[in-house]
Amino acid sequence: MLTDITIGQYVHGNSIVHILDPRIKIIITIILITSLFLIGNFWGFAIFLVFILLIIKLSQLPVKKVLKGLKPILFLVLLTVILHIFMTRGGELLFEWKFIRIESEGLYTGTFMASRILLLIMFTSLLTLTTSPLKLTDGIEYILKPLKRFGIPASEISMMMTIALRFIPTLMEEAEKIMKAQKARGADFESGNLIQRAKNLIPLLVPLFISAFRRADELALAMESRCYQGGKERTRLHVMKIKRRDVTAMILSIALAVTVSFF
Repeated sequence: MLTDITIGQYVHGNSIVHILDPRIKIIITIILITSLFLIGNFWGFAIFLVFILLIIKLSQLPVKKVLKGLKPILFLVLLTVILHIFMTRGGELLFEWKFIRIESEGLYTGTFMASRILLLIMFTSLLTLTTSPLKLTDGIEYILKPLKRFGIPASEISMMMTIALRFIPTLMEEAEKIMKAQKARGADFESGNLIQRAKNLIPLLVPLFISAFRRADELALAMESRCYQGGKERTRLHVMKIKRRDVTAMILSIALAVTVSFF
């Protein structure tokens, strides 16, 4: 389950989506995520879903891999639906038994919020799946560059954000290995009540934190040994340039954001 998380993973490819300028992809992601929260009905979500499927097709990514990334959040989605069903009131009465009361407004709101979360995760994962960590770092650094005038270390912030995204799948894979090793030694992570399950996670969390700190220390030593200094007269092997395809992608994305905002 932990290895199903796709945010932070990169799938190598040469598709039209992969070769887009990382700055444009980040801006497009911000614009469309903002528009996702402005959608007021399921028709807008349907248009947004078609756009996501089109990107998956153009990027030549396996649909199963993108959908696989939704598995870790299914519990959160289900919890969102349940909470709205039982706590949101209004509309037609659909079911009533003792203190349990389900109304149409609660069912609609729960389904609506769950759809928004699923589309948000799917679209966000496409950014990291089609953009290498190095290009993502350069893109974030360029976007945050104006903040340097106010003394904000844009280079360091972009590097930290990219490293955090990059180590999400690594730590999840490490947690999966530790969990399997603990189960082979007789550990039980599934039985018992909620408190007992939380206590059973201690043998997993302790070695995971130790491994994370060790990896962070090794990475810091590697960067220091290479005399890394973020943002100080650094040159780049590949200079980013805005091309016609990037402008076209930006225009289409803005048009989509404006269109779905009216729904």
